[in-house]
Amino acid sequence: MFEIDTKTERLVHLARQRGLSGIVLATQANFAWFTGGATNRIDGSREPGAGFLIIAADGRRGILADSIEMPRLAAEVMAGHDFELVEFPWTAPFEDPARIPALARAFVGTTAAIGSDWPIPDTVTMEAEVARLRVPLTPEEIARYQQFGREAGVAIGDLCRAIVPGDSELAIAGRVHAAMARIDARAIVTLVGADDRIDRFRHPVPGSTRWKSRVLVGLCAERTGLVIALSRLICTGSTVEPSFAARTRSAADVFARLLAATRDEETGANLFAVASRAYAEAGFPGEEHRHHQGGAIGYQSRDWIAHPRSAEVVCVAQAFAWNPSITGTKVEDTALVTADGVEILTSSPGWPALDRSVGDQLIAVPDLLVLE
Repeated sequence: MFEIDTKTERLVHLARQRGLSGIVLATQANFAWFTGGATNRIDGSREPGAGFLIIAADGRRGILADSIEMPRLAAEVMAGHDFELVEFPWTAPFEDPARIPALARAFVGTTAAIGSDWPIPDTVTMEAEVARLRVPLTPEEIARYQQFGREAGVAIGDLCRAIVPGDSELAIAGRVHAAMARIDARAIVTLVGADDRIDRFRHPVPGSTRWKSRVLVGLCAERTGLVIALSRLICTGSTVEPSFAARTRSAADVFARLLAATRDEETGANLFAVASRAYAEAGFPGEEHRHHQGGAIGYQSRDWIAHPRSAEVVCVAQAFAWNPSITGTKVEDTALVTADGVEILTSSPGWPALDRSVGDQLIAVPDLLVLE
């Protein structure tokens, strides 16, 4: 329970700082974060889940859920956790949209303002402020992240080695989803681009095209709320163009520069500038304007993205997924910022690699997999 206690302290501090009597957590991401990996997800197409958490400014914790969801949440999701259960008829929010905040106020025992991570009537919306509380990651979160990253990296590496020319993008995407399901994860972003679609589109949503000479597989996947991101490129040995390999090496250079600059208290704006300079020095000026470069990752596919005006700040024990791309190629992995440097979480053992210096470290950046 130490993880939940740590997160309770963070929310209590924020509530008191803002003069609030409590904070409601409605989104799926924050439910998973606060509970250490539990889920209120029923409908994955909606941000709010089925069941809201309420953390009072005095540290008490409760869960608000309707009569449909509370029996399951109490028996399977929240069992063993120290939460007061507040159940209401499923029709109540339809009859009175203010019913949820009213129940939250009854729980905290005051009529003072209540915050929320989602626009709920009669509450103070503070989504960004709550999101910042998700870092630094706790030791328990880091252990889950490391294990998930290892398993995902192995699964995608094995899957990509089995791809053969003629496979359709949709068929490959289906295998990606199945591979994630086998490790108790779910794919939340799946990109598969064949041949010239990689050149034309930075986000190649999979379609019916069958690949011939090159294919990109990109993934964001979630388990216990935590999200990893990685991309891998596969090509046939008879068609590897020198310029394609050179662009991939340059993208790896940008990736390494970004990792080296991802240090405690660095800003998103400065990191964007690092990427911009790295592209120019590699001979590809302006590529940073063709696609975002990635950024912080955790309980969303990106918690924030580096851009020229970003004031977000890096901290130790925070995860990042940089995804530099140069037309036709891309490099992407998930890394953890540590006190000593960075740790790649999503490596694929045995995958071809480009060694790059990142501070005092030598990092293996994923290269092209060439099928002979």
